[in-house]
Parts: sequence; structure tokens; C-alpha cells
Amino acid sequence: MAQQGGVISYPIPAYANVPIHAEFYSPSRLVISAITLGKTTLVTTSTVQDYFIGQLVRLIIPPGYGARQLNETESYVISILSTTQVELDLDSTQSDAFTNPGTGTVAQILAIGDINQGAINSSGRSPTGTYIPGSFIDIS
Repeated sequence: MAQQGGVISYPIPAYANVPIHAEFYSPSRLVISAITLGKTTLVTTSTVQDYFIGQLVRLIIPPGYGARQLNETESYVISILSTTQVELDLDSTQSDAFTNPGTGTVAQILAIGDINQGAINSSGRSPTGTYIPGSFIDIS
């Protein structure tokens, strides 16, 4: 189908489709530089984090970093202590200490959710704007 001016609008060529990369979505996947264990768990990231209170996250702790009891655990962010620190509602008192060897696969904190969940309380054509915590936002 041709548009005014002779430009063909469909189909979109494959090279025009932007590939999906983690950096195009907010909140992000972040590298963990330190974990402070306790009744709640303090996670320090190597870059500025973009999580929010109520965000559901998952920890990925590879072998060699210690704290293997925390690998694949899910928890909610309960406070933002700085631009690189989040406090999780996760009791880690029984976990081994976290060590950062600085090589190999990195330890990560990941947001859980996807945009497929969308608004949870829209009514007809007037959505109220409440979204499920953990939903991703395309920022590309």
C-alpha cells in the first residue's frame, strides 16, 4: 500500500526492526557488586539502579560468589537506600557470605515481570493507570 508521496509503508523490512536488548527496558538487569546479609538483604549494584519500592526481583548468584543459598531467590524491594543500593524483603541470615571474585559470569539482580500483564484495573476506554509492579517499560 503506497502512502502519499510514494513511500511504501508495509511490510516493514527486517533490518528496520530494532533488536530486543536489555538496555532498552526499564527496570534493568544489574550487576551485583556486594550483598549485606541479615533479616533483610542489602544489594549493592555496580551501576545506578532503576528499581522502585514494591518491585519484584530475582537474584542470580553464580558459583564462586558464595551466597549460593540466594541463587534464584525472588523478593520485593522494600527500600531504596542510594542510587546503587536496594533493600530486599529477604531473610539471608542462613546464607554463606557473598564474595566478588571479579571474573567469570557476574552476579545479577533482575526485575521480574513483563508488559503482557498490563493494566490491572482498566474499565472500558478509561484506564486508571495502575500497573502490576514488575512490568517492564520499553524505553528504546
